[in-house]
Amino acid sequence: MRITLVGSRHFGVATLNMLRERGIEIARVVVHDGEDRLAAAARAAGIEVLVQANPKVVPANEIAPGTDLIVTAHSHARVTQEAVQAAPLGGIGYHPSLLPRHRGIAAVEWTVKEGDPIAGGTIYHLAERMDAGAIAAQDWCFVKKGETARELWERALAPLGLKLFGDVVEYAKAHGTIPAKPQDEQFATKAPSLTPH
Repeated sequence: MRITLVGSRHFGVATLNMLRERGIEIARVVVHDGEDRLAAAARAAGIEVLVQANPKVVPANEIAPGTDLIVTAHSHARVTQEAVQAAPLGGIGYHPSLLPRHRGIAAVEWTVKEGDPIAGGTIYHLAERMDAGAIAAQDWCFVKKGETARELWERALAPLGLKLFGDVVEYAKAHGTIPAKPQDEQFATKAPSLTPH
């Protein structure tokens, strides 16, 4: 199975390493910044790195030829539907919430802000609307009292994301398909950025 990994930062690197440890071929790494630590990790591993022409969008021509599955790990770019359709297994991303709750860029912050006692993570299919694709895998964790968004991410949600990514990729390898359970729109909430841009 050949994967194009779109991502950035520490979680992108952790995902890259987890996939490589499982013997998954990473055909290309797509980043928005050529100086990003994911770009450096990919180059060190001898993997082709492509810097997005537009940091907000990943078009089909930026996905490696022969890609079976697109994986996004800490990417804020939208992978176009043409790109997703070019990969036989489509594309998946990790969202650090129990989708459809807290769709948006600040899911962990909103989990803490709203005092949710339970948080979670979701592997979802990349779709036209942000964080709205069908669910491939989901799991939950408790939120500690007084925990910050960063602490919750580092303690529970980032490791959970890696585990779920691994589970879904292994399932795809074994079955040639990825589970897909539609999100229930009646429970959808938004998690827009809490800092003005």
